[in-house]
Amino acid sequence: MSIIEEPFTTTTEPPYTRLSEKTKIQVIKALQEVSGKAYVLHTLYDLALYEYDASIERARPDIVVLPASTQEVAAIVKIATHYHIPVVPRGAGTGLSGGAIPIYGGIVVTFTRMNHILAIDYENLRATVEPGVVNIHLNQALNPHGYAYVPDPSSQRACTIGGNVGENAGGPHTLVYGVTTNHVLGLEIVTSEGEILEIGGEAYDTPGFDLTGLLVGSEGTLCIVTKIIVRIVPLAEDVKTMIAVFDTIEDASNTVSEIIASGIIPTAIEMMDQLILQAVEADSHAGYPLDAAAVLLMETEGMREAVNAQIEEIVAICKKNQARVVRIAADENERQLLWAGRKNAFGAVGRISPEFYVQDGVVPRTQLPYVLRCISEICRRYQLKVGNVFHAGDGNLHPLILFDAQVPGELERVRLAGHEILEICAAVGGTITGEHGVGLEKQAEMALIFTEVDLRIMKKVQTAWNPDQLFNPGKLFPLPGRCADVKQL
Repeated sequence: MSIIEEPFTTTTEPPYTRLSEKTKIQVIKALQEVSGKAYVLHTLYDLALYEYDASIERARPDIVVLPASTQEVAAIVKIATHYHIPVVPRGAGTGLSGGAIPIYGGIVVTFTRMNHILAIDYENLRATVEPGVVNIHLNQALNPHGYAYVPDPSSQRACTIGGNVGENAGGPHTLVYGVTTNHVLGLEIVTSEGEILEIGGEAYDTPGFDLTGLLVGSEGTLCIVTKIIVRIVPLAEDVKTMIAVFDTIEDASNTVSEIIASGIIPTAIEMMDQLILQAVEADSHAGYPLDAAAVLLMETEGMREAVNAQIEEIVAICKKNQARVVRIAADENERQLLWAGRKNAFGAVGRISPEFYVQDGVVPRTQLPYVLRCISEICRRYQLKVGNVFHAGDGNLHPLILFDAQVPGELERVRLAGHEILEICAAVGGTITGEHGVGLEKQAEMALIFTEVDLRIMKKVQTAWNPDQLFNPGKLFPLPGRCADVKQL
């Protein structure tokens, strides 16, 4: 049967079962010989921390290991292969799609100890880091020397670069520069057989298949990344940050489209609606208006003369689209305060709701007003509140659906609303994730944007790298009946 004729199927359960107590004791002993007793966790108390990430999913691992080197990771994988145990790599647990949730138990490999910046080469604009390096720590090392690592997720104070590679993370400042995959030159990885390989390299282009591009964003399903070579860039001569205040979301959305259509590509265009503004201002006191329907937070950088010219054009476009106020940050302190408000937005929502469920769809910029209206209508229908804070410049939406899991039926309504939001994103020519990944959250929704042939080919690639499905199993691909289950919740 040809590849085109084969139906796409994937099993509901992987070909292994939970560890017996006898086997678990053997595995723990083997892992302790590799990483030491202190770095192999197996009591219920110790494992509780690793049963969740920043998504709404939960599952407890059997064992957690904190390796200190690539060689230890390779040895851990060989032990897992010998006992046929799943292995789930984990960064800081800030992922929003359930990518680090060990739904079949097994071993969680967390990179807390592999957190070193190994080398910085300013002359050749690259740095080499271990996967446990916190995103902002690399910039704290680079910035005093006049350089930066661009991808900056809002969780950058906690998230790790290894996790960013797994999910192909973005951030506000990737509108011009691109997301993580555009800044990774090479990787050191451990394969499913426990072999150590180097993919890509220090050069900006290497011949052959782009395996680095394949592995970035593969969510731990193809390999385990143990070293990353990233591209760094010089800091711009000048940076200007501004906010524009609008009385309608439509005016703010139209402003975004017109700015991009004019040929100006700011380094960031972020949008926050009224609910988010009120939460952010109560938390950060950055000077955001409480009565605005929407605010655009924008930034442009480059040569001083070019930045000033861009600011003039952006201000004119904002005013043309009925901006109530346009304010340029007076100094670096005000600029950082405005960004602190935006980047702490998810945390600030904790002031008004015990829990939230964030989606990650992407839509064409011209569809923003329509899709935002649809999101409001969907959440009204399910009797849920929603706030929007997102990367408006590239149409990457982040609706935060507020809920309380203690209220009977509310979590089920949240899941249904999230599914309908992604259906709308796909229907207008968008996609289901811009930077959070698929993980557990969007498996059913993969069928909204990929055909059976697409999924089958991707599954064949996964099987080639991970033939026994031991690396992060149960992620990415739709499971039988999952679409129907979502629709019937």
